[in-house]
Amino acid sequence: MEIPDLRKKIDEIDRKLVTLLNERARAAHAIGVLKRSTQMPIYEPDRERVIHNNVAENNSGPLQNHELRQIFERIVDVMREIQKKEIAPVEHSGGPTELEEND
Repeated sequence: MEIPDLRKKIDEIDRKLVTLLNERARAAHAIGVLKRSTQMPIYEPDRERVIHNNVAENNSGPLQNHELRQIFERIVDVMREIQKKEIAPVEHSGGPTELEEND
């Protein structure tokens, strides 16, 4: 393949990634809504470990596990921010939320 062909392939992959990331963001937002109604914490280290383990178990390369972990750490950070935005505007009568405790 020539460089223009490979770039065209990368552009198509990027479009697919955007679609999948937005799908993931919608799911993260829905989880944020549920967490708000159950007053669950945004940060769940056990869940994040599961995500990183799933990524490593499904990695067939050429990216190394530590490289994928860096990428997914950023993705998870962004998704956590989406959940924080869902929870932050809501007043809770049962004491401070995780966000309020950290201020």
